[in-house]
Amino acid sequence: MKYASIVPLIGGETIAMEQVFNQRPEYILSYEAFGNNDQHIVAHYKNEVPYHVLNADGNNPDYGRVDIVNTVCPCAGLSSLSPSASSDNSANDWMAITAEHVLGSMAPRVFWGENAPRLASKMGEPTVNRLRKIGEKYGYTFSIYKTKSILHGLSQVRDRTFYFFWKGDSVPVFEYINREHEKIEDTIRSVKRDPADPMNILTNTRVPSENPFYKYVLEVIEGGITHQEFQSRISKTTNPLDYIESKGIKYLEVAEWMGSNGYEKEVAKCKRMHVKLESGGNIMRKITEVPKDYIGAFVGHMPTALTHPDEDRYLTVRECLTIMKLPNDFQLQGGLKNLNHICQNVPVTTAADMARQIQRYLAGELDMVSTKFMIQDNKTQTYDCERDSVQLDAFMV
Repeated sequence: MKYASIVPLIGGETIAMEQVFNQRPEYILSYEAFGNNDQHIVAHYKNEVPYHVLNADGNNPDYGRVDIVNTVCPCAGLSSLSPSASSDNSANDWMAITAEHVLGSMAPRVFWGENAPRLASKMGEPTVNRLRKIGEKYGYTFSIYKTKSILHGLSQVRDRTFYFFWKGDSVPVFEYINREHEKIEDTIRSVKRDPADPMNILTNTRVPSENPFYKYVLEVIEGGITHQEFQSRISKTTNPLDYIESKGIKYLEVAEWMGSNGYEKEVAKCKRMHVKLESGGNIMRKITEVPKDYIGAFVGHMPTALTHPDEDRYLTVRECLTIMKLPNDFQLQGGLKNLNHICQNVPVTTAADMARQIQRYLAGELDMVSTKFMIQDNKTQTYDCERDSVQLDAFMV
């Protein structure tokens, strides 16, 4: 099977395709707007996989027929992490632009990609309807697969939504996946620091236990223990502020300790947080995170705030790449200035599960439902579709 990638961004999904189909993409397509993001996967392939920049207005050459095309179009338009997310956010246009090009000019058997969970919500409905119309115009059905990374064995609780165009008049029903997740501390510990590795640089050179709030936890609440001892005591990933509040301690009490230990800025911060919480409001808790069992989404402050489970330090870039299951030889181009590109990625293992389902579909191993549209939810192990008829008598919804 031949495949290509369009707008791969850092490339986790493309690498997943390589692992499942045991070959590199025939080529990579993208647009000028994504060159900075795409540089990582292009460099990973040492420029041996052709990389073509497309004209968003069309009039692009035919680079060769393939069976599958994958994409990771920007999801900021529907992301719950984006303050500008909306149904008509212009970032959503890239899904339509790529679909128009791939389905109209390349005509693969399958075109698939990943986007924000809201694609399968009311907010995403206009985008879904737009994509379905493009698919129908070129003879494709459309499906959505909702899941979360922890169900795929990853140590992150992060919702994921994948979308698929299938050439023909039916949709395959994927397997439901729920494997035991790897513990986040074990993922981090699996990385052996190599001084010769350019990715062996810390994302944050500060010392976690020197953070005043974490120091309060270690010295006052826990009676004077080390970072490693604290990590062994907790049962789930936590940060100092959550831990302080879980003990019923008020921030005015913390302020007294901060004042007597010379942390004047933190005194004022404690008083502000106390007033905010007492009035029924909430506070920002983007602070040191100590890993245990699993973490939330590896986005935002997490790459620079998550600590090593045993060593009193923050993570290296290599450890961040490993959390997203990128290969051991993968290099983040541009170093720390592009650290957030790691977050703008589909974990390789999660994407590989989707690629295996496509592989099984192409081999005729999946049950098929005659329908133009399906939403399948891996979390609830249910699906719903616009049914015409079921092709297999034994198949039950």
